[in-house]
Amino acid sequence: MIHLGIIEDEPIMLASVEECFEGNRDVEVVLAATSVENFLASLPKGAVLNTLLLDIMLPGMTGIAGIPRLLERYPELDIIMLTNSDDSDNIFRALQAGAFGYISKKRVNPSVIQDAVYTVHRGGSYMSPSIARQVVAFHNQQRKGPAINPADRLTPRQLDIVQGLVDNLSYREIGERLEISIETVRDHIKNIYRKLRVNSKMEVVHKKLKGEI
Repeated sequence: MIHLGIIEDEPIMLASVEECFEGNRDVEVVLAATSVENFLASLPKGAVLNTLLLDIMLPGMTGIAGIPRLLERYPELDIIMLTNSDDSDNIFRALQAGAFGYISKKRVNPSVIQDAVYTVHRGGSYMSPSIARQVVAFHNQQRKGPAINPADRLTPRQLDIVQGLVDNLSYREIGERLEISIETVRDHIKNIYRKLRVNSKMEVVHKKLKGEI
């Protein structure tokens, strides 16, 4: 179940985003607010929240500044940024702060928002094509020194799970091989997706077979 929060200061946009999930049994909109401050103040104590659509330009605290405050309360929160700006510096700062998705409002529609929420909830990352190009360009300009090997970002247990994926084992079979629960396998795979910035098992396997892991 996706327990979704929305922070967006434009009333029409806020209503449109909420409408994307009306009648959806897999998504519960826990709270919609127009600022980070109002969201944190209005969120019921003990509320379950695992996914957030967050506008980057907000009155008061900006979306980027709000990310640490939100993650402090919900450390496992999956954050997807909404923006009218393609400024690469803001994009990169949001991703560094802990966001896992970035949607440009310029070409947004219900299917894009839904796809982003589901993709990030499954452990992947999501970026609108125009945003992705900006991130690649920014990274190429700013990168200094040798790239970090993805294998260095994975734990030994995660590397074992990657090998299980390469061996075409099911999550249950991986759990049996490593003597861990299927839920633990799912948690590890979600973290592997995040660390490698991929969205699927096949992308992980492809990286392993190419020697990138």
